[in-house]
Amino acid sequence: MNQTKGPAAGFSAAGFAYTAADEEKRRGVRRMKLTATGLLLLVAVVYVLATWAGRSGVTGWPGYVAAAAEAGMVGALADWFAVTALFKRPLGLPIPHTAIIPTKKDQLGASLGSFVGENFLSGDVVRGRLRALGIVGRVGGWLAEPAHADRVTAELATALRGALTVLRDADVQAVVGEAITRRAEAVEIAPGAGKTLEKIVADGAHRRAVDLVCARAHDWLVLHADSVMDAVQGGAPGWTPRFVDRKVGDRVYKELLRFVTEMRDMPGHPARGALDRFLADFAADLQGDTDTRARVERLKSDLVARPEVQDIIASAWSSVRAMILSAAEDERSELRLRARASLISLGNRLAGDSRLQTKAEGWIEDAAVYVVTTYRTEITSLISDTVASWDADQTSRKIEAHIGRDLQFIRINGTVVGALAGLLIYTLSHAFGG
Repeated sequence: MNQTKGPAAGFSAAGFAYTAADEEKRRGVRRMKLTATGLLLLVAVVYVLATWAGRSGVTGWPGYVAAAAEAGMVGALADWFAVTALFKRPLGLPIPHTAIIPTKKDQLGASLGSFVGENFLSGDVVRGRLRALGIVGRVGGWLAEPAHADRVTAELATALRGALTVLRDADVQAVVGEAITRRAEAVEIAPGAGKTLEKIVADGAHRRAVDLVCARAHDWLVLHADSVMDAVQGGAPGWTPRFVDRKVGDRVYKELLRFVTEMRDMPGHPARGALDRFLADFAADLQGDTDTRARVERLKSDLVARPEVQDIIASAWSSVRAMILSAAEDERSELRLRARASLISLGNRLAGDSRLQTKAEGWIEDAAVYVVTTYRTEITSLISDTVASWDADQTSRKIEAHIGRDLQFIRINGTVVGALAGLLIYTLSHAFGG
């Protein structure tokens, strides 16, 4: 087996092996060879008999028959030589320009690659062929059928599940974590947060949050009165009497409870107004104060760098993956239903919108032309290099097995046509000579 060479080293002659099916076809070729050879022998016998008859004194027909048989033998031998020279050297003689396929295999592969490149991979040919096919309209009409959309949706779901199964969670989590962290560090959040807070305060949307905090604070104070008074008493000087500490603690608790109750029940409470002004000022500082913005950025960096936050970011992929897998497996999931509806809608648009068809076909044609013109050399070299990697003897035998039967008809036709031509020439010669 010939060794491979060049870029075709990845292709072995085994890819073009001589198979049992080829051997069956080769047996048919042998039968046709016997037929063609038998016809040659037949005309040779006819020639011998006609010549013998002419020399024996028979006049008239022996000359015509001998001329026809002689020309038939010449035609048969010439075509035998031509057919045999394609695959081997006739009679094993080193005659120039014979055994063409085994000896010229590489040149034939290169010529075939050039032919394909020049006649099939030109921009005009590809563009014209694609335009004649009307791919976009056909695809659109096909997709518009609900059954076809269901099939495509199922195939997409299968592909999605396969892709998610192949991906390693650790690798994806690392990529997702790095991407989110890098994005968070690259974007300054203070101005955006300031604008959002300013809008919230202007619309009064924060008041419901203030109401909730005041209500929860009131409820907590009611339930933890002893804790508050103990905290106040614990902070009193050691030389004050205990009953004074209790009186102070009780007074502080009652005032704190009153203050929180009033904030809860009075929308116009001064503390609420002060809180509104504080939030408005803080929103302005987030947008314009350099020191505030820098502090927010440091806080953001510290928060993102914490292991707990990184774990949350990394685990987000697991949640998303599980959600996607569940949706892909469920035929009635929102994901698959939306995908199906989108495919049907796209199919209807592609089938019915001529402007969209023209635009999409233009994209396809441009993409195809770019591929064939940019990678024409690589595509044609695939042909030539693959042919170059084939074993010469196996290639010759395989090609002969596939086309040899038809080539034997050339020998038969050559015998018949030669005989008729010889008969015609002999007849005309005698007619004009006589």
